[in-house]
Parts: sequence; structure tokens; C-alpha cells
Amino acid sequence: QVQLVESGGGLVQPGGSLRLSCEASGSIHSINVAGWYRQAPGKQREWVAVILDNGITNYQDSVKGRFTISRDNANTVSLQMNALKPEDTAVYYCNARTAFDNYWGQGTPVTVSS
Repeated sequence: QVQLVESGGGLVQPGGSLRLSCEASGSIHSINVAGWYRQAPGKQREWVAVILDNGITNYQDSVKGRFTISRDNANTVSLQMNALKPEDTAVYYCNARTAFDNYWGQGTPVTVSS
């Protein structure tokens, strides 16, 4: 079992920055892929960025060059979000995948508005 807890969301003006963190506990050694997803009001959840256990990262086209996913330590994955736009407004969810399961955090809201 893996438990995920996100933090760092909030209200920010367009062009601003936020850093989201996801702290994992439990069987963290079994995690193969960690990532961030988001769900805007009235829309389906979509993937934002992922990081593999070998450090390779990948990003949705709309956030490339603005967002950076990183593994801070053995149990924390962060998402640095710069140059935020109103369309980035969503609830952001941390995700962790093992060979057999898929885990989600409770989500942290991000609102980009002036």
C-alpha cells in the first residue's frame, strides 16, 4: 500500500509560481512511476507530468517549459509551476503506480486568477 499527501496549492496571479509537493508513505520502494494530474471544473482528469524511477520525465504539451517535476528525496515528488495561466486552474492530484496498483492523493486546489 502507498499513501500520498499533496501540499502547496493555493491562489496565485497569472504569471506567478507555485510549488506542489507529494509525500509518499508505505511501500514507496514499489513505486515505478510518479506523476501529477489535474482536473479542472467540468472537465476530465488529465495527466500533467510524470517521472519514472530512472529519472526520465515527460510533460503534457501545454505545460512544457513552464512546469518541472522532480524527485526531492526518496519519498517526495514535487511539481514546480512557473508562468501560471488561468487555464492551469484545477485540482492537482499526485499519482503513484506500482506493478499492480495505482494510487492517488486527495488533491490540492490551484487557482490562477487576478
